[in-house]
Amino acid sequence: MKYFLLPFLFLTLEFGVVKPQVKSPDEFLGYALGSRFTPLDKVLDYYKYLGKTARNVKVVSYGKSYEGRELMVGIVSAKENMDKLEQIRLNNLSLSIGQKISGKLIKQPAILWLSYNVHGNEASSTETAIKMMYALVEAKSSNIQDWLRNTVVIIDPCLNPDGRERYLSYFNSVAGIKPNPNPLAREHLELWPGGRSNHYYFDLNRDWAWQSQIETQQRLVLYHEWMPEVHVDFHEQNYNEPYYFAPAAEPIHQDITAWQRAFQVTVGKNNAKYFDQKGWKYFTKEQFDLLYPSYGDTYPLYNGAIGMTYEQGGIGAGLAVITIDGDTLTLKDRIDHHFVAGMATLETVSKNADRLVDEFRKYFENARVTSPEVFKSYVMKGQNLGKLKRLAVLLKRNNVDFAFGGDAATEGYHYETGKVEPFKIERNDLIVNLDQPAAVLANVLFEPQTKVSDSNTYDITAWALPYAYGLNAYAVKSLIKGKYPSLEDPNPALSNVQKPYAWLLPWGSVEDAKVLIALQKVGIKVRMAEEGFAVGGISYPIGSLLVYRSENEKSVKELSAKIVEIQKRLMVFFYTVNGGSVDKGKDFGSSVYPVLPVPKVAVVASAEANAQNLGEVWHFFEQELGYPITMISLDDVGVLDINKINTLILPDGAYGDNINEKTQDWVKAGGKLILMEDAILSVVGKKPFDIQRKAYFKDELSVEVAAKYQSRRQTNLSNAIPGAIFKVELDRSHPISAGLGNYYYTLKTDERLYEFLSRGWNTGILKSDSYVAGIAGEGVLKKLGGGMLFGVQPEGKGVIIYLGASVLFRSFWENGKQMFANAVFLVN
Repeated sequence: MKYFLLPFLFLTLEFGVVKPQVKSPDEFLGYALGSRFTPLDKVLDYYKYLGKTARNVKVVSYGKSYEGRELMVGIVSAKENMDKLEQIRLNNLSLSIGQKISGKLIKQPAILWLSYNVHGNEASSTETAIKMMYALVEAKSSNIQDWLRNTVVIIDPCLNPDGRERYLSYFNSVAGIKPNPNPLAREHLELWPGGRSNHYYFDLNRDWAWQSQIETQQRLVLYHEWMPEVHVDFHEQNYNEPYYFAPAAEPIHQDITAWQRAFQVTVGKNNAKYFDQKGWKYFTKEQFDLLYPSYGDTYPLYNGAIGMTYEQGGIGAGLAVITIDGDTLTLKDRIDHHFVAGMATLETVSKNADRLVDEFRKYFENARVTSPEVFKSYVMKGQNLGKLKRLAVLLKRNNVDFAFGGDAATEGYHYETGKVEPFKIERNDLIVNLDQPAAVLANVLFEPQTKVSDSNTYDITAWALPYAYGLNAYAVKSLIKGKYPSLEDPNPALSNVQKPYAWLLPWGSVEDAKVLIALQKVGIKVRMAEEGFAVGGISYPIGSLLVYRSENEKSVKELSAKIVEIQKRLMVFFYTVNGGSVDKGKDFGSSVYPVLPVPKVAVVASAEANAQNLGEVWHFFEQELGYPITMISLDDVGVLDINKINTLILPDGAYGDNINEKTQDWVKAGGKLILMEDAILSVVGKKPFDIQRKAYFKDELSVEVAAKYQSRRQTNLSNAIPGAIFKVELDRSHPISAGLGNYYYTLKTDERLYEFLSRGWNTGILKSDSYVAGIAGEGVLKKLGGGMLFGVQPEGKGVIIYLGASVLFRSFWENGKQMFANAVFLVN
């Protein structure tokens, strides 16, 4: 592999200027950059050293990872920009909210944000961030000095420190004295769960919009304080692949502007110029599209920036590996490629800084202007305040403006029926009006059907928040403004009744599961309504919680005080009744109000499990519910003690041929077994599991497709389902459906469906007309109808729960969390 010096790396002497002597990375670290992987603490130490030594650097710590590692950015520019850095930030922020700056905007520099190592095992990125920061701090060439006069560069050296350190720990533990470039060497083969994801095994490059992870939440607070004109996300891909940079592939979302597309081409041409000089291979306009809103390129694009992904071949490469072409790819090579791409991009940004700033301003001025054909307001009905509050948290994190309530009558596209229908706006309806700076992002998150120009997409193609949250919603073509800044809490003042017959709580959201947990934690016996009832003029749905005073006050001291404390802490309200009879339904002495056992939960957390789904389960219990969960290996499943573990979760995965034998006695003794997604396949056709794959006749599935050689790398559209939304018909009489609404909308990424259970309840089924939104080929649609997706099978004293689709998808599918909580806490 040949190397040539870039023109912008020629060193020039700076006469008349005395600069502090700054140690190079090699001098500071004590080894040549690229000869080994650099631990995160040394990376951050070097950034802090530069921040103290150099006059054109500011280091900002913005938080900590789940494992307590520091999150940090370095900001570098010309000294004259650093002297007025806060004013530059405020000026730029004013542009992003459509606020006119008083006086003439004189040479506002463009802001370029460079993000490295969002995937922990794409480890050359952080090494590149070290080299990049040093080159900009030194600014030894006149070119770099000029670029920094026009640009403020923000460098995040490691977005995912926990994943990176997991990868480095593994690599260092198996690598020899010298790198072994043989692809079969174990240093190139990561063990489960790998270093790609964060502590909870989440892919942080799928989390930008959802902000479920603490690293993302903290980073985006800082991001929204700066709102860069350009954001580049540095990645690695399979080490046999050449380098990828913009322009991106189709599909590209229709809300991405012509300017944003054109500037990607401009950047790509300049990157290509330098790669051509070196004879390096690269590709553009393939594989990496711009649709899904939660990437490190699309999220900035929907926030007015030029967002781009750069991909260097390198996953699993270690320090050196022999590629399929017979070349040896080293860590130093990977650093060089990323470095050249980063510097070439800086050059392009600097030379176009004025235009970038001006187009950024125009973006937010134009964001409020929409054509008559698109929706201008989104209205979520205030029928489930728990879910509405959780949606409000997400919108606030994304700087999306919203308000509540009104009294106007209007019409809109009804998400549930797919038709334009009249409706009335009420006090607690949440209204997102697109006359706001975040109009584009808001529209992308709420649009009922995303237009997709190419089926060969990299990720899911449907994500509309009303479906994900299970909210009754309308999309409206007129501007509707909410009248109130907050919800009107319908709960009256806390009850001070000292000796009621019972305390009652309707069950409707994940927040209610937290209440149940709090009650059981202090030893309070809680019952559940298996049937709906009405008392005192209030209707209580299936799943409502009941606390009987008489059966608790002897064992729980200061029962009333404990309930009042829980009400205040969790901001909920318990209704009270003074007798055991009801106005409608069964009286409180009926068997339809069983006591809820306290779940003692374990989850299989070994290599048989899909790490992402395991992480979703783990995160849900620990971070959202604050509930204990025991992580066990598959080997321990066969020796479970029902008195210590009464609920076992098998995440999506493959669990071998005898998982039925390991679990059947435990289930019959009273255990609750929850099988998620492909875990179901491990028990299909095996006793005592009453589940079978949906059978089809061959002619039912035939789709005439004349395949062409030129399309061999593209997905067959007939069989494509990268991620589409389907409407699930619920058995609303079953506790697993409590609080879900009239229907459940599921995200399907596969074609699997099951025959109806003969010994249990088919609690969620797909009909032939279940398709709602996203890409789903004709062949797939023929399979996804007339079968069971969610089911509950009683077995002995226990129960088996089948969850045939992802209910915790990336922790943003909120209504799925409700179903999962129902399965864990309500189903007996």
